[in-house]
Amino acid sequence: GAAFVAFSPVARGFLCGDLRDPAQLPAGDVRLAMPRFQADNYARNLQLLDAFVEVARQADCTPAQLALAWLLAQGEHIIPIPVTTSVEHLCVKAAELRIDAALLAHVSELIGEHNVAGQRYAPATQKEVDTELF
Repeated sequence: GAAFVAFSPVARGFLCGDLRDPAQLPAGDVRLAMPRFQADNYARNLQLLDAFVEVARQADCTPAQLALAWLLAQGEHIIPIPVTTSVEHLCVKAAELRIDAALLAHVSELIGEHNVAGQRYAPATQKEVDTELF
């Protein structure tokens, strides 16, 4: 069967929980042009992040590990491809986590297309992105 590959499984670093203010991003960072990282949207999304970080605490893992573990729990047809600029940020232990199904279901309710503020990409960029599913 076909596989769905999840790029940026930690939402461009958002689900790591460390970036509280996108104004701290360096000039030229691609996220600065993304609607979800714009001030108003980001402030609304931070409210979602706080609950997500709490679930990670309950699962005894980092928020990034929870994001990857959630993706892996969606089925064998999902293949997350985490991208990082440093080895210390790579979350290889996420595949070994055993997180309660109820907590994983709660993650699905917390953050998703149904409540995240802002589009993933600016309109001009969206035209260049292949959104066709396999």
